[in-house]
Amino acid sequence: MSAINGIIKKMINNSGSQEMNNAIKKSGMNLANKISVARIILIPFFIAAIVYARSDIALVFFILAIISDGVDGFIARTLKQKTKLGTILDPMADKLLLISAYICLSVTNNMPAWLKLPPYVPIIVISRDVIIVLGSVVVYLIRGDLKVAPSIAGKITTFFQMITIVSILVRFQYSFIIWNIAVALTLISGVDYIIKGSRLLNENHSILKKAI
Repeated sequence: MSAINGIIKKMINNSGSQEMNNAIKKSGMNLANKISVARIILIPFFIAAIVYARSDIALVFFILAIISDGVDGFIARTLKQKTKLGTILDPMADKLLLISAYICLSVTNNMPAWLKLPPYVPIIVISRDVIIVLGSVVVYLIRGDLKVAPSIAGKITTFFQMITIVSILVRFQYSFIIWNIAVALTLISGVDYIIKGSRLLNENHSILKKAI
């Protein structure tokens, strides 16, 4: 009888553990998402390094953030840890880091004048992101769903936006060439996303017409 009671208790404990694991998975706070959160936590330290004229430390933080971006994506894919929370945290961490970097490097007085980002660069980069976010909200509210995969143009744009920051932090002489390429790609990818968003809205309008 005692043996049976022991087995029952074990089954209950295992069931409880399984339920707890399922709850954790549903909450979305897995390893991949924790890395994304860590990337967000790095941002204030990155900003402080720029403010206190420590480009070397800022570069270390920025490279750590880039590496963590690749690591959390790899973990999410290989360990099947993709969650709704992750789809929000990952791009949010990227955008907060880039926006912070572009603003800081355009207003700081700790950089030589030839390395300081001209105002039009952060304005274009941030405006594009704001338009994409607002457009995504509109599409989601109208369609009730949003499935837009990152385009090749978008990925190349993000790459050049990141390389721009790195080139400034290492004081590359021709950084202005890189940031102007980044600006051009930002405009191109921005138009691309707007076109895709418009198509999604048009498809929804066509479906509603057929339904009527």
